[in-house]
Parts: sequence; structure tokens; C-alpha cells
Amino acid sequence: MIKKRINNSLRLLVISIVFILYISPLLLVLINSFKTTKEFLLSPLSLPDKLNFQNYIEAFSKMNFLHSFINTLIVTILSTAFIVLFSSMTAYILVRRSWRFNRYIFFIMVGAMLIPFQAIMIPMLRIFGFIGMINNIWGLIYLYIGFGAGLAVFIYHGFIKSIPLELEEAAMIDGASRTQVFFHIIFPLLKSTTITIAVLDVLWIWNDFLLPNLVLLSRSQMTLPLSTYRFYLTYTVDYGLLMAGLVMTVAPLILMYLFLQRYIIKGIIQGSIK
Repeated sequence: MIKKRINNSLRLLVISIVFILYISPLLLVLINSFKTTKEFLLSPLSLPDKLNFQNYIEAFSKMNFLHSFINTLIVTILSTAFIVLFSSMTAYILVRRSWRFNRYIFFIMVGAMLIPFQAIMIPMLRIFGFIGMINNIWGLIYLYIGFGAGLAVFIYHGFIKSIPLELEEAAMIDGASRTQVFFHIIFPLLKSTTITIAVLDVLWIWNDFLLPNLVLLSRSQMTLPLSTYRFYLTYTVDYGLLMAGLVMTVAPLILMYLFLQRYIIKGIIQGSIK
């Protein structure tokens, strides 16, 4: 009994230490976002004397935060939605249709994930520049669909194979079309998988810097990571203002996780059990 209590206490201690190590950088950024640059330089680890929101007001204006936030939201939502829709339909066709080249198409899509982005970056930019897709949010969304579809098809493919074919046959006997079978029977059964894929893609697209930096050139098209980077270059020595900008950038994802954590954890657990 005593040994069990000691083990539980040690486990709690380790978890607490790991939690503090993970949360401390974010807390330091949050604390210093309420300070002036002078206060930050004098004592970066202390609490602020008062909650001064002037840094947030200035950062919101100078970052053009609302416009960048809307751009990021549009790109993230549309890219994730199209990845989920197209990848699930593609995986369904690859599993259920006994076409001759299905296996090769699947292996090509999975194998494409092994190619480093840096290897195709320059040719991709030349092609996109030639067809006029540079500095275009829709071009960025198109690229995210292409780069995200491989992993999504791979995950969906395994789950669809585990769904009994008899469910579809029964629905088709009752008069359902192939499209109705997919959207009314198969896709609802993929809910846990869809949640997992959506979470992975949202985190990736929302935080991505390299691809938007290559494709989007004008200030009006900037996403939050780009806006934060330009803001950092401009106000490198104004630490309080810079910290406020960083907090505003990461806050939406943290709030999203807090509100949706029940569904996120449920989807990942169900996916691992499946």
C-alpha cells in the first residue's frame, strides 16, 4: 500500500514537472505581454505591476490582425474541408472499386509523402508563377489540398477497409445510389477518423509559415504566421509589443482546443481502437 502511494506520488511529481516545463514558456510570453520594454529588460521573470492592454491594442492595429486572422481562417477551414471531402471519397473509390490501377494510384499517393518539400519547391513556384497562381489564396488552398491528401487518403483507406461490405449492399438493394451510400452510411462511420485528420490538418495549416511565405506576396493576402513574422522584423526590440502579438497569434488555437478537446480526444482514442 505504501509502495503504491510512493509510486503514485512520484508519477504525479514527474507529470507536474513536465507540465511546468511545457507551460512555462507560454506563461512567460503572456506575463511579459503586459509590460513595457523597460519593465521587461529590468525583470523578465516577474509579474507585471498592472495589466496594461496597450500592447495588445497597438499590436492588433500594427499587425493588421483582424485581416490576417480572417485570411488564415478562410485558408484553414477551406483547405481542411476539401482535404477531408476529397480524400475520403478517393479512399472509398480505391477500396471499393476493383479497377486495375487503384493499387498503383494508392502507392503513388502514399509514396509522394516521402518526397521532401524542398525538392519540389523551386519547380512548383515556377509552374505556379507561369499559370498566375502566385499571390493567390486559392492557389495556397490548392497546394494544401495536394500536400495533405496523401496522408488523409492513407488513413481513410485503412478504416474503410474495416467497414463491412454488407452494409453497402443492403443499402443498394433498398435503392440507394453509390453517392448516397457514401454520404449516408460510410462517411458517418468515419467520424472519429475525420476528427483526427481535421485536427492534424488545422494545426499544420494554421501554423504553417513556409508555404504562405512562398506563395503570398502582398500584405492584403498575409496569414497570421506571415503577419507575425513581419511584425517581429519591424518591432524586434519592442519586447512587450512583440509578446502581445505572439499571444494573439497562438490564442485562437488554444481556445479552439479548450472548447473541442472532448471531441479531439474522443476521435483520437476511437481511431486508435479501430
